[in-house]
Amino acid sequence: MQHTDLALLENARLGILGGSGLYNIEELENVKELSIKTPFGNPSDTLRVGQLGGMEVVFLARHGRHHTFTPTDVPYRANIWALKSLGVRWLLAPSAVGSLKEQIRPLDMVVPDQFIDRTHQRPLTFFCDGAVAHVTMADPFCPNLSRLLAEAGERLMPEGRQLHNGGTYLAMEGPAFSTRAESQLYRSWGCSVIGMTNHTEARLAREAEIAYASLSMATDYDCWNEGKEKVSVEMVIDNLKANAVLASKIMEATAEGISSLRPKSSAHKALKDGLMTAKEKVPSNTRMKLDLLTSPYWGNFKNS
Repeated sequence: MQHTDLALLENARLGILGGSGLYNIEELENVKELSIKTPFGNPSDTLRVGQLGGMEVVFLARHGRHHTFTPTDVPYRANIWALKSLGVRWLLAPSAVGSLKEQIRPLDMVVPDQFIDRTHQRPLTFFCDGAVAHVTMADPFCPNLSRLLAEAGERLMPEGRQLHNGGTYLAMEGPAFSTRAESQLYRSWGCSVIGMTNHTEARLAREAEIAYASLSMATDYDCWNEGKEKVSVEMVIDNLKANAVLASKIMEATAEGISSLRPKSSAHKALKDGLMTAKEKVPSNTRMKLDLLTSPYWGNFKNS
């Protein structure tokens, strides 16, 4: 990694995308709120910048602090672009999920290492309108960041609850929960948890060259486990509240690890071999929108 890249990591920020039930992190200190306008619209909420675990952290509630965005309507591109514009190079994504395995009990947590995508109504790339890029997604989560997250979680999990390191996250469109047939199908595929947001974020974060890791917090057994109580919003909310306090502690402990190690990630160079369209063939409006992401390879648009 070149000297300039090391300097970028030294001065980089950690981003946290709070999910259902985690609309704020009380431990965040010296907070200032920023309203960011992006070429892809407005983010879900203002971005809160403060100190956590010895480093500068940017927190954003992905559904808005009053939970006003459905999983489909979350402005994913605006959220990731805004975080990138504030110098975020690592991104943690705590989120609520349903468990698809007996051993992953409600109130357990999972640090997944794979995805299956079943969404179909979302923009999944920044690259369109005359610009094409293909990034590698074989390993969608950053292993180094996931390791730090899992280690922090394992240290902090209380007795009777477990952190599961590894597993496949099934991303569904939502906002309705699964049918029994769908839930059983996903179990037959070997999926560990089911959620509605993380895969979209992970793909966009990879294009933005941000290392990404997820803390999936199980609230229920989806609907496959007929011996358990049916999934309800009330059940999910109760378990979300129980998870939120612990998740905040895990975020702080992970921030301490990141502050100390400043971990490198292959995600930090994801576009190096992914840009397909020659820059001189890209329309000016598109170049301008993508400049935050492409300037390391195409040069700064304003100076070209």
